[in-house]
Amino acid sequence: MIKYCVATHQTKRFKTREVLVGNVGVGGNNPVRIQSMTTSNTRDVDATMDQVMRLADLGCEIARITVQGIKEAESCELIKNGLIKRGYNIPLVADIHFFPAAAMRVVDFVDKVRINPGNFVDKRASFKILEYDDATYAKELERIEEKFAPLIEKCKTLKRAMRIGTNHGSLSDRIMNRFGDTPRGMVESALEFARVCRKYDYHSFLFSMKASNPQVMIQAYRLLNAEMMRLGWDYPLHLGVTEAGEGEDGRIKSAMGIGSLLLDGLGDTVRISLTEDPWFEIDPCKRLISFASSYEGKGAYPFAETFRSVDEIKKREVAFEPPFRKEGSVILSLREMSENLYMDLGYEVQLGRPVSSLSNVDLIQTESSDPKLKHLPKVLPSDVIKVTEEDSSTWETFLEKTPKWIALSFKEDRLHNSRRFFEWMMQKGLKIPLILNFSYSCSKEDVIIRAGAECGALLADGIGEGVWLEGPYELGFLRTLSLNILQAARMRTSKTEFISCPGCGRTLFNLQEVSKRIRDKTGHLPGVKIAIMGCIVNGPGEMADADFGYVGSKTGMVDLYIGKQCYQKDIPFDEADDRLIELIKESGLWLEK
Repeated sequence: MIKYCVATHQTKRFKTREVLVGNVGVGGNNPVRIQSMTTSNTRDVDATMDQVMRLADLGCEIARITVQGIKEAESCELIKNGLIKRGYNIPLVADIHFFPAAAMRVVDFVDKVRINPGNFVDKRASFKILEYDDATYAKELERIEEKFAPLIEKCKTLKRAMRIGTNHGSLSDRIMNRFGDTPRGMVESALEFARVCRKYDYHSFLFSMKASNPQVMIQAYRLLNAEMMRLGWDYPLHLGVTEAGEGEDGRIKSAMGIGSLLLDGLGDTVRISLTEDPWFEIDPCKRLISFASSYEGKGAYPFAETFRSVDEIKKREVAFEPPFRKEGSVILSLREMSENLYMDLGYEVQLGRPVSSLSNVDLIQTESSDPKLKHLPKVLPSDVIKVTEEDSSTWETFLEKTPKWIALSFKEDRLHNSRRFFEWMMQKGLKIPLILNFSYSCSKEDVIIRAGAECGALLADGIGEGVWLEGPYELGFLRTLSLNILQAARMRTSKTEFISCPGCGRTLFNLQEVSKRIRDKTGHLPGVKIAIMGCIVNGPGEMADADFGYVGSKTGMVDLYIGKQCYQKDIPFDEADDRLIELIKESGLWLEK
């Protein structure tokens, strides 16, 4: 059961042990650490050093480098020594997939090794149904120990750290056949490797549970933390939403996934993975960590006897009435008339009148009597009650009224106060829709992070039927931000959904250029999910949630996927865009612009 906390007492961050990554402490009493990853070819020593130095200058505290083979592993010696000569002592992490020999070599030169339990010993998943009885499964675990133990012993001897980094997109066939392609499967995949570490009395490791779907990611980390609490473990957590994408979408998804955990006191180090140059990841990390620090001492850990399961929450009956949408509503406050009012509110215009679209707001609050507004649905005072009191003794007065919906308008500790009010509603059996009515007065960069974290955390848990964001911002910005939050929470879909990786040394094409090109060509297809992956490491798995996948398979070649199944292999790069569009058209999902 995935659960959330409704406790009213105050607590602090979940206390983990300290793990030293080079000279940087992670967990314990240390602050939340900022990480990023280079996108250069690791064999290009100078280019990789330049990226690491630029990241360090901007505040990155730990840098990860992809290591595909022995040559890349040996390049890490030159990179590490070159950085030290230039006065940079930032810890380096080697990212390993599929090739244990590379891990054994590179651990001589770096401060930490990231291994993926889905492919360190197991082959790439084939998504076939396989049968494992207990004896066969036990043999598989013996095979893991045999392959993994030498790296543990070497890390222990050299005092190197390790991250056991589960990716939803690269679970093994063995795990998926026993536990499913689920958060539980992600956790069990990591625990298998952690048990081997503990058997050899090695404890300098931490966990990660990454997924491109923020809800899956949140649930996996919560399950892992609950399991650690049950076992009495205290290993640090590295937080991240993988393949988050770029721009506002990537920041919102990351704020939703990472922020919801940080606001509950979970997480010791973070990376916001964007399909942008890696140095652009540092600023949103800083903003999110700073915002999460304002929550310390508030709320509670997301695990207690008083929790409700997310499944139970989402089964709550809600009394919807038009113009509310079951998939998620958007409300905006209209303070002044704009020249392109209908466009700002997301309406199409025909004969001078607004016409509904997938992305228009559902209600506006206004005191204006401008003739342009007579065709738009408005917030009526009798329809809504705003909850602004934290004292639960005043909530009983709501039972005397019959509002069509309730606006959660808390000014402080919005996440936990909203949870408490929701719990009270559940106990009373109230079916009234809830709208998250949060007001911000910070920069646009900060409001994207803060609203993404607070609204996203609640919506991802099934709390709230819509958003009503307020503040000194343009209508168009608030509407787009609201819709993007709803879409990231897998509620209302108003545009194409893109899943794109940030790129690394394995990437086989210019990921940013290709991502922009495909977005320009296919961004008008609401409800369609397209994955753009630079290599095959997480491709098929992360694309299980996508309709179509565009994956670098080898130099100059692209594979196209439908879901997790490869549909066309080794397409020349200059033909791949058109072939993707043909595939979408064949599926019947194409719309002309």
